[in-house]
Amino acid sequence: MSEHTETAKQELIFSLDIGTRSVVGLIVEATGEQYRVLDCAIREHDERSMLDGQIHDIVAVAKVIQQIKDELEQKYGPLHQVAVAAAGRSLRTRRVKLDMPLARHAFITREDVLTLEFAAVQEAQAELAQELKDQDVTRYYCVGYSVVNYHLDGELIGSLIDQRGDTASADVIATFLPRVVVDSLIAALKRCGLDMQALTLEPIAAINVLIPVTMRRLNIALVDIGAGTSDVALTEEGAITAYGMVPVAGDEITDALMNAYLLDFPMAEEAKRVLSTHDTVSFTDILGLEHTLSATEVTAAIDTDIHLLAEKIAFKILELNGKAPQAVMLIGGGSLTPGLTTKVAQVLGIPAARVAVRGGDAIKQYVGDHPLLSGPEFVTPVGIAVAARRHPLRYVTVTVNEVPVRIFDLRKMTLGDALIGAGLDIRRLYGRPGLAMTVTINGRMKMIPGKHGTPPVIERNGEPVGLDAPLEDGDEIAIVAGQNGEDAHVQAKDLLEHLDTLEIRCNDLSLSLGPVIFINGEPQTLDTEVPDRSEVEIRLPRTVGEALQISGLLAEPGQDVNPYQFSVNGHSYSIPAQTVTMEVNGKPVTSTDYIRQGDELIYRVEDVALPAIRDVIPLEEWVQETITVHFNGERVVLPVAQVTITMDGRAAHAEDVISDGAVITVKSSPASSPVFSDVFRFVDVSLEKPDRESITGFVMLVNGELASFQTELKTGDKLELYWD
Repeated sequence: MSEHTETAKQELIFSLDIGTRSVVGLIVEATGEQYRVLDCAIREHDERSMLDGQIHDIVAVAKVIQQIKDELEQKYGPLHQVAVAAAGRSLRTRRVKLDMPLARHAFITREDVLTLEFAAVQEAQAELAQELKDQDVTRYYCVGYSVVNYHLDGELIGSLIDQRGDTASADVIATFLPRVVVDSLIAALKRCGLDMQALTLEPIAAINVLIPVTMRRLNIALVDIGAGTSDVALTEEGAITAYGMVPVAGDEITDALMNAYLLDFPMAEEAKRVLSTHDTVSFTDILGLEHTLSATEVTAAIDTDIHLLAEKIAFKILELNGKAPQAVMLIGGGSLTPGLTTKVAQVLGIPAARVAVRGGDAIKQYVGDHPLLSGPEFVTPVGIAVAARRHPLRYVTVTVNEVPVRIFDLRKMTLGDALIGAGLDIRRLYGRPGLAMTVTINGRMKMIPGKHGTPPVIERNGEPVGLDAPLEDGDEIAIVAGQNGEDAHVQAKDLLEHLDTLEIRCNDLSLSLGPVIFINGEPQTLDTEVPDRSEVEIRLPRTVGEALQISGLLAEPGQDVNPYQFSVNGHSYSIPAQTVTMEVNGKPVTSTDYIRQGDELIYRVEDVALPAIRDVIPLEEWVQETITVHFNGERVVLPVAQVTITMDGRAAHAEDVISDGAVITVKSSPASSPVFSDVFRFVDVSLEKPDRESITGFVMLVNGELASFQTELKTGDKLELYWD
């Protein structure tokens, strides 16, 4: 082989478009940014080894690939690498709406919005895994998502940033590529001795050659209508914004012809292919009858099925785009279905001229005048070869908490994509708010929120970053989940909305008294912790006792202060140790009487002196018998019993002052009858002899009869004593 041939061979790109019906192989020469298709080989599958773009029989598909490879190697030498595409029809799209409770009174940040969006993507990923009965949600790569709508407290809103509310919602369309698609592609290629030089997605491949970057600011829908499915891709604002798939395509039109004219599948397929290029169509039905009909008549027979195909394509575009696009481009063999462009335009409500089939003329710069590459079914194969050089699909490998994660680099990948790829639940990374509590304050219920949870600490290569931080191959990501917020707790003073005071004067001093607090009916202080679901009463003092208590003058209203305690003959007694005087505006009051703003309060507490024993001995304990006599006309009471008193075990007299806590004993015992001389202890009389010569002695009489000092007395006796 010549040196020129070797040089040219190094610039050749071998690309394969592995479709449901057939496999297309191209040899493309790349010189700088210029591409030219040199050769093409096409083989149809011998059996249904492909279904909706997914390889179901790797051996059968590898056999077809090997045939194409052998054919092209005869002209261009050994081929070892190949560019392929994952079928857009393998993409799985899910639309989910996710609600996220918001921290009360807090503004929504961009980080909150990103958390909501990525959480919605993960929800879609989990739904897809559940639907496909797959336990590993990371088997599906998220290749893109778009937000259809935001909602705040159930109302549609354009942007959530800096808004406030109770619940934010995101309506998201997320697109996933099953990992098995890539795995089966690699397996089929290895059986043919081929390595994957580059991987792309079919919709991206087609867009690369049909819609240059300069056109992507327009809102354009590209629809690749194949045999089994129709792939949809959308561009806007310079980017590919969404992908989707409709499970109807060219085979539905073939089935319609089979049913309308009793044809087998190969005959119906042949008739369909000439329907758009010939005025008449000839075919033989399963009964052997030959038919030659006008293309218009055959088209009319399957008009309903064509309209159904147009509807489903248009509805998918509206679902992904949220509105009708500015233009629609149709490619793929199914795009040649007669009248399809007009019907798609009608359903979308756009001019018919805005929907067009793009074929070889649109990619003439790549294919030139190659006779086999003139139809719309060759746009994607050419795009695969171009994308292999311009936009190959590659893996980004990063570590998330020291676990390697591979991510498809389909777009500008962010740290949020790495978390999704690692299967981390983004919502669980954020600390949940603490539990709220409710209290009823003066009859009105109030909710006390718990403290906010903290956000996760996310670092990329040791530097703190957000969820929207871009990723590079080899990045090391460390994530520490946020802490849950503390449950709500509140002190009584925190429930005061405003501070009123009761202004009074007490003992000529001005007082400003704050509120009194009752929690579940019990008086408490301002520093008391309030239990959940408590009944709290907060008000100014109403009574004299409450005013004295809150002022600190009265510890426990209504109770005596430090009473004296003592016992007499085993019976306990108490007497006040202090006297309390309460007056409001000059009038005596009790602690339960009302007090009002500006009142004058007098409150005095005076100590009481300890009493004597005789003052505190109850009458029933003071047992003493007496007789009454008259001495010189004066009434005299004489005791006839002996009384003894002890206090705390020691002898005492009735005049002694008691001590606090004293134990007093009073006893009486009978004595002998009183005599005349006993009277002198109770009367004041002088026994001195008067200084007169006539007086000879004194006379003692009892009831008029002479008596002596030892004369016994009884009640009622009249005693006389005089000098004679």
